Amino acid sequence: MTTISSIDGMLQQLRGLAQSATGQQSHAASAASPGSFAGELQRSLARISSVQEHAYGQAEAFELGKAGVALNDVMIDMQKANVSFQTGVQVRNRLTAAYQEMMNMTV
Repeated sequence: MTTISSIDGMLQQLRGLAQSATGQQSHAASAASPGSFAGELQRSLARISSVQEHAYGQAEAFELGKAGVALNDVMIDMQKANVSFQTGVQVRNRLTAAYQEMMNMTV
């Protein structure tokens, strides 16, 4: 019985990841309370994703030779995307370390 419930939990997590991957981050972010930690985390991830999508779009437009897209703008956008992703990774690392520290605390 425990195995079935853990599989159901995994399926729900995978469905949530699939929804966010298909561009429904804004819907998921609005589902969480506006001031909640989970809501802020989801909005931050959505912002990181949008910055990356914009940078990749700019790079593709430059590669295709579209007018009005300069190399320096593409490089700046790519660096912004990299910095935002690295910031997200560091936040994740800090949250994981804090969680592990709390789990190791004795009452």
